[in-house]
Amino acid sequence: MDFPPVVYVPCTRHTAVPEELEVRYQTTKDGRRAVLVYSALDRLHRCCGDDQPWFLLPTERLRALHELDPFDLVLMDLMVPEESRAGLRA
Repeated sequence: MDFPPVVYVPCTRHTAVPEELEVRYQTTKDGRRAVLVYSALDRLHRCCGDDQPWFLLPTERLRALHELDPFDLVLMDLMVPEESRAGLRA
């Protein structure tokens, strides 16, 4: 899969302070930890809802994110069911 140069990443809350950013990880049905990323802002809004906090991350920084807080999967442009969207927000 080809990734764009930057991705939009759901986070737990809106903040203007980079040190306060907290990625919202999802747990898959089989227990793996996944980070959701979106290739465009309109896709994030369509898939997670308009009120989902997010931040922009250069794709090359996914490796550093993994080293800081390990995850098993990167899932791109995943539609989050309406009933599960509250779980994306703190």
